[in-house]
Amino acid sequence: MPQPTDELDLAHGPTWKNRIALAPLTNRQSNDDGSLSQDEVAWLTARADGGFGLVMTAAAFVAPAGQVWRGQLGVASPEHLPGLRRLADSLRAAGARSSVQLHHGGRRAERSITGVAAQCPWDDPAHDAVAMTLDDVAAAVESFVAAAVRAEQAGFDGVEVHGAHGYLLGQFLDTSRNDRADGYGGSPDGRFRIVCEVLAGIRAATRSGFQLGLRLSPEGFGTTVQDGREYARQALESDLLDYLDLSLWDVFMRPRKGGDALLIDHFVDLPRGEARLGVTGNVRSTADLQWCLDKGADFVSVGHGAIVHHDFAARALADPQFVARPMPVSVDVLREEKLGPAFVEYLAETFPDVVEVSGNG
Repeated sequence: MPQPTDELDLAHGPTWKNRIALAPLTNRQSNDDGSLSQDEVAWLTARADGGFGLVMTAAAFVAPAGQVWRGQLGVASPEHLPGLRRLADSLRAAGARSSVQLHHGGRRAERSITGVAAQCPWDDPAHDAVAMTLDDVAAAVESFVAAAVRAEQAGFDGVEVHGAHGYLLGQFLDTSRNDRADGYGGSPDGRFRIVCEVLAGIRAATRSGFQLGLRLSPEGFGTTVQDGREYARQALESDLLDYLDLSLWDVFMRPRKGGDALLIDHFVDLPRGEARLGVTGNVRSTADLQWCLDKGADFVSVGHGAIVHHDFAARALADPQFVARPMPVSVDVLREEKLGPAFVEYLAETFPDVVEVSGNG
């Protein structure tokens, strides 16, 4: 069985020095125009210094109309390039491979930020969203491709396409609501078509050594486990991907509708070709990392553990008994771990299980 310390070779681009990746974590530390702040550079560079084989940015909007929250990183225009270049250079100097997560909010985009109605596969008045035309779909695909080219120009080793968590691409994968009859809905193949076009477009527009990943939710957000498995199968067999990143929320969970098998077990048996399979969710220790690899994953992404330990990877690689510190932690701890004020505030508002909301201010 692979070990967390093992290198990871991919079909394209450079080898990762180990099997531990930083999960793409919303942090709201970017400037209002989507450009990188020094706080965001410091947060990510600290994780590269802390031993992660791959360091990935938070979800970065590929088009102004796809922005979901203030403080979101942007990769939507040439104006974003200087900050992205600075970050890519910093991560490379620290010894980590680097990736930008490409994101479009779809019906979850915020009009108060974008100034326009949101777009998604179907009309959704409750979210102030309108159904996309075929021209809109083509424009969205091109936005992802152009953003990937921009990330390559900035010096990143690759990108990950965000197809999870009910954002735009995940909305097309929604089994319960995407019944479009124009080739982009109504069947698993139709619903997955836009994802295939994004991946094919990026692969065609970038150099041969550029790494390409895809994040999917294996269930939830309108997707059944059966359809999630089908989407994962198509992605792995496409010959387009270097890796598929499954966002499991908790690697130890069972499907929401029950069953004897763990959720992870529905995916690790899929043929992969040259692609790699990663998982993430509630990984807090070296033992958790090894359990995921023993289950059949090729690499493991770490979220909350990396928030409370900038050097989670280095600690886990050095100590088979390592367990992340108990949460919630104080604001002072988060500051020591290189989180800026905006990130700390976001965690305090959204994840009280991570940060103590009283005491240290």
